[in-house]
Amino acid sequence: KGNTNAKILFVGEAPGRNEDEQGLPFVGAAGKNLDKLLAQVGLTLDDIYITNILKCRPPENRDPAKEEIKAHTPWLKKQIREMKPEVVCSLGNYATKFFLAKGKINEMDEQPGITTLHGKPLQIEFDGLSIKLIPLFHPAAIIYNRSLISLWEQDMEVVKNEVGK
Repeated sequence: KGNTNAKILFVGEAPGRNEDEQGLPFVGAAGKNLDKLLAQVGLTLDDIYITNILKCRPPENRDPAKEEIKAHTPWLKKQIREMKPEVVCSLGNYATKFFLAKGKINEMDEQPGITTLHGKPLQIEFDGLSIKLIPLFHPAAIIYNRSLISLWEQDMEVVKNEVGK
C-alpha cells in the first residue's frame, strides 16, 4: 500500500491475519504502530510504499520457511525493479537478512540480525540497483517489547534525515 512512485520502500516479513483478510500490508496493530511512527517524522502513505517479502500469511503465523521466501520473492523483486526506490527500510530480521544476502535465500542465516544493525544506513547493491538500506525493528516487536519504542523513534529520525524530510 502507499505510493508506487515513492522513493522509500518499507518491506516487512509477511501478512498477519488482518492483512491477509484485507489484502493489504500493515493494517493491524503493527500497522497502527507504523502509521504513528511515520507521522512523528512527517511521512505519510504519499511518501512511501509498504509491502512484505511473503504475500500471504504462513500457517499459524509462524516464521517464513526458506521455500516460502524463495517462492514469493520474485514478486518483491519485480516491485523493487519497477519502483527503483532510493531507500529501503527493512522491517525486522527476515527482511533485513534478505536484503543483506542480496536475495540469496541460502545466505540469509549468515547475515547479522536486526538488533545489531537497526538504524544504521547501509549502501547495498540489490538486483542491479544501488539502494540505501535502513534496517528497522519490525513494528510488531514494539507490541511485545515496549522498551523498543525509544530505539524505533531514534531509528525513524535516521530515516527522516536520510530522505531529507
